[in-house]
Amino acid sequence: MSTLAHHLLAHYRQHPERVAVHLQRNRQPDLPITYRRLVEGAAGIAKQLAAASVRADEVVAIILPHGEPLIYAFWGATLYGAIPSVLSPLTEKLLPERYRKDLAALLRVTRPTAIVTWSGFADEARQAIRSAEREVQLILADAPFFEAPHAELTAGALREPSALALLQHSSGTTGLQKGVALSHQAIFNQLDAYAPAIGLSESDCIVSWLPLYHDMGLIACFIMPLMCGVPLVLMSPFDWVRAPAKLLQAITTYRGTLCWLPNFAYNFCATRIRDRELVGVDLSSLRAVINCSEPVYHNSHELFATRFASVGFRREMLASCYAMAENTFAVSQSQIGVPPLRNPSGGIGNAGQVSSGRLLPNVALRVLDEHRRDLPEGVIGELAIRSNCMLSEYYHRPDATAQAFHEGFYLTGDLGYVWRGEVFVTGRKKDLIIVGGKNVYPQDLEQLASEVVGVRPGRVAAFGVFNEESGTEDVVIVAESDAVTGDARERLAEAVRAHITRNSDVAAHRVVIVEPHWLIKTSSGKVARSANREKYLALLRTGELTD
Repeated sequence: MSTLAHHLLAHYRQHPERVAVHLQRNRQPDLPITYRRLVEGAAGIAKQLAAASVRADEVVAIILPHGEPLIYAFWGATLYGAIPSVLSPLTEKLLPERYRKDLAALLRVTRPTAIVTWSGFADEARQAIRSAEREVQLILADAPFFEAPHAELTAGALREPSALALLQHSSGTTGLQKGVALSHQAIFNQLDAYAPAIGLSESDCIVSWLPLYHDMGLIACFIMPLMCGVPLVLMSPFDWVRAPAKLLQAITTYRGTLCWLPNFAYNFCATRIRDRELVGVDLSSLRAVINCSEPVYHNSHELFATRFASVGFRREMLASCYAMAENTFAVSQSQIGVPPLRNPSGGIGNAGQVSSGRLLPNVALRVLDEHRRDLPEGVIGELAIRSNCMLSEYYHRPDATAQAFHEGFYLTGDLGYVWRGEVFVTGRKKDLIIVGGKNVYPQDLEQLASEVVGVRPGRVAAFGVFNEESGTEDVVIVAESDAVTGDARERLAEAVRAHITRNSDVAAHRVVIVEPHWLIKTSSGKVARSANREKYLALLRTGELTD
């Protein structure tokens, strides 16, 4: 049987004492979780699901922070045969009112039978349940308990490969209602195509801080290693944000070979990790650090490679990938051991656009214009894909499912092109700024603004605001800085404006310098352009900003 539960139990029976996960914990020693401990902890959760009368094919929402209970909750639901869906907990970077509204909407659409959470979130969960007017069981999993697995608790191993294995929910500040439903077979089709593309073997060791409510964290850095028998070192996303050097230290300690990062994390590590934190760090064991989930920037790669060359990082360790939850994970992957292809004429400035690699063998791709006609190589359009690891549906959303496909191809909403047989991703269709009929890609402007000394790299939002007088959009840049005085912020704003003018054919109508943590981020850590546009306009209306 090709089910996640079946494969997990096979590892448990064959190598019960093999360490599956090295769980890193704040101010505590790392916890080695063997396949025996993993399965018995998962069976403990499965027993709670059985006691709550959850049926084997029902959705179980999981809202837990980093830790053992989160790991056991996912695999407990999987062993039991339920459909787990890991959701982001409410954190300081999410708007509480928006989060509560989205969670209630998710409960109405997805209709989970149970929420597995912890006591600190129980009141929030109950409020969302009342608001959604649903009957949902609340299961508290503050601490793990262990149970010997038996037939009732491992029924998931007997499910059909075509059955739904899990739901992934979009990671933005809105849209939690769209649950990406994936079958067991789709997940294994993804692993069968992706593992060879990166040369994955049991001699590898994956090190990750990525959250499990994001496809990169869930599939590449959680399900794949456990299904393939590859050791995983797992740390909290919040520990990484507070101390990014912990990632490099974990790679050193465990001789990590593979790591996935979104583009902003390259800048974050290179600028936030101090020299004294590199004492004893050795990155020579790495095969690849794979840039994924955002457009890939050469400057970010160069910054990272130069910063950590002294501790064993080599440019051939740089790699890139294009991925999305709707395709389970990867669509394309660059060749491991060779720096990704760069198109010198792509993008803004001299850095050029970096490839996300060649398509996986089970993926077909089309590049479409606004009339959904195919475009030639090198021309930017909407990327549309087809594979055998696509979503079964947007769960309980036939309308959204129908709108997402054209002639059997999934419309990604991403813009990009193919050059020399490789995929280049330039941004999101919905984020395009159109100035005088010209398409402006906000991520290019954000990259330029981040290059200005005084701007916090990666903490920039570029968006368009319609100007009724000119009949087109004005470009607005909001950038975080540690600058305190009004004069310093004005000088920095002018420097950003001048840098963008010199390095592109775009003029920024307004550059606003704000304090750290002003910008709204998505649950996966990306700057949310539409939410920050709303915040900017709201402040204009109240007079807290003047145009």
